[in-house]
Amino acid sequence: MMMFETKKSKFESLVRGYSADLYRYAYWLCRERFLAEDLVQETFTRAWQSWEGLRDDKAAKSWLYTILRNEHARLFEKKRIEIDETQELDEVVDSGSMNAYESFEMRDAIEALPKSYREPLLLQVLGGFSCSEIAGTMDISEGAVMTRLTRARLALRKLTGRAIERKEKVR
Repeated sequence: MMMFETKKSKFESLVRGYSADLYRYAYWLCRERFLAEDLVQETFTRAWQSWEGLRDDKAAKSWLYTILRNEHARLFEKKRIEIDETQELDEVVDSGSMNAYESFEMRDAIEALPKSYREPLLLQVLGGFSCSEIAGTMDISEGAVMTRLTRARLALRKLTGRAIERKEKVR
């Protein structure tokens, strides 16, 4: 009974520690509140069922994100979900350090990125993952992740730089 309690308490700590981050990532993937909640719930259900297979507690975060990403992919195996491209991504950008214009500008710039650049960037910024963890989650090489991150940042600079120039010309 004691071993089960230890397993249960470790898992509960994991749930408390990563629920919010997993929800943000799930919401970014599907852009639907209730579906994101379901994805997180299913992620933790699968994680509990496979808990014995987790060898290193330090790998739990990456492991959970991989499960969530796979659960999201399963949705497309069953049916095609319509995605509203106009859906706001306000939760993605920390608007605390920006004024409203800069916040909207950054959100629009992130939305303008190709998905192949946007996903690793958000995994790094929102999830705090290293390049090797992102590579494992996305099933691509670490070099490909670094290239995509660099290109994403360059594209963001270019997109926001042009927007700032337009703003200055208006004044």
